[in-house]
Amino acid sequence: METRVAVISIIVSDDNAVEQLNRILHEYGQYVIGRMGLPYRAKGVSIICVAVDAPQDIISAMSGKLGRLAGVNTKTAYSSVTTVKS
Repeated sequence: METRVAVISIIVSDDNAVEQLNRILHEYGQYVIGRMGLPYRAKGVSIICVAVDAPQDIISAMSGKLGRLAGVNTKTAYSSVTTVKS
């Protein structure tokens, strides 16, 4: 199975989306390398960065599910390096 390392940047502007967001991140937990969250109270948003190592289709599905949540914006940056995991 070929995997890529990617970073999904997430900005949450609606606190009502947090429960669903966490549910999605838990669903893909086996692919998550690490996660960092920063509340930016002055602007009323939360900034989350999730590093993943997964097949391309898994990363796309995860990012897509997150981006479809109301009050959530995402962008994904991919490493150019792929690895083969057995």
